[in-house]
Amino acid sequence: MSSVIASARFSVLDRSRVREGHTAAEALRDTVALAREAERLGYHRFWVSEHHGVPGVAGAAPTVLAAAVAGATRTIRVGTGGVMLPNHRPLVVAEQFGVLESLFPGRIDMGLGRSVGFTDGVRRALGRDKDDAGDFAAQLEELLGWFRGTSPTRVHAYPAEGLAVPPFVLAMGEGAAIAARAGLPMVIGDLRNRERMRRGIDTYRALFRPSPWAEEPYVVVSGTVAVAATPEAARRLLLPEAWSMAYSRTHGTFPPLPPAHRVKARAMTAKERGLYASGLTGHVTGTEEQVAGELETLLKETGAQEILVTTSTYDREALLDSYRRLAGIVNGESATG
Repeated sequence: MSSVIASARFSVLDRSRVREGHTAAEALRDTVALAREAERLGYHRFWVSEHHGVPGVAGAAPTVLAAAVAGATRTIRVGTGGVMLPNHRPLVVAEQFGVLESLFPGRIDMGLGRSVGFTDGVRRALGRDKDDAGDFAAQLEELLGWFRGTSPTRVHAYPAEGLAVPPFVLAMGEGAAIAARAGLPMVIGDLRNRERMRRGIDTYRALFRPSPWAEEPYVVVSGTVAVAATPEAARRLLLPEAWSMAYSRTHGTFPPLPPAHRVKARAMTAKERGLYASGLTGHVTGTEEQVAGELETLLKETGAQEILVTTSTYDREALLDSYRRLAGIVNGESATG
């Protein structure tokens, strides 16, 4: 096994994607089941995401889901990728993570993003607008202050105050500079635009200021990794999410994931077809040997300390098999099947 791969951490982010013919409740239970399997396979951390008003995503309350995941596992780190800070009051976020850390000490991560609702309607329902993302740096500073007990309000965030819940910044656009100036670990994607990703990492490292949370830069690269017995089977894993992304870009909403064979049979407009084709490119996919080579290149190019795998697909057994095969690569074992 490559020493570069051996020295990196590998983690999982599951978006609780709803599948055609299945319920949101099933999607949430699938996430918890995947977390148990990720722990068994030796992954470092397991994160869940935040989406609002999205029919294809069941994960609307990440701290609630993180509690369920942490309660169903014993050793794996559990967190959010991420809580979208502009959607919430920092005090409430601090309290939620304070409760999580109190219940599951030493296992909780606080991944934080600066996105607001996916559509104008969702943003209105949340009482937010696009400009709220511009206050992210101040919101982040306020949030961290609640843990340190430095709020000028004389209010205290119990039970968060005094606890050390590791914060991570999900860096899209300006997020790299914000993460660097705050001295926090950074999570950056996506793998489909490697040049943009490398620029963000360079910016982060150049501007990084040591903090109580991190003495030096810590980079987590996130994206889709699909491993299967053949390149064709690995590519098949990508089809449902690529179609869903293309549909969302043309219709304004994420639909539940369809099976791969139905994606192939669907008629698409020229624009949808172009977006769909684009959605299939740039990921790390293939057999164990192919994926190991791509991961080594990715880690060398970025200098990342960790890879956060964000794969979503309709076929849950194929997804589990992909994670098992990837764990085999990381652990230097040969997969069977």
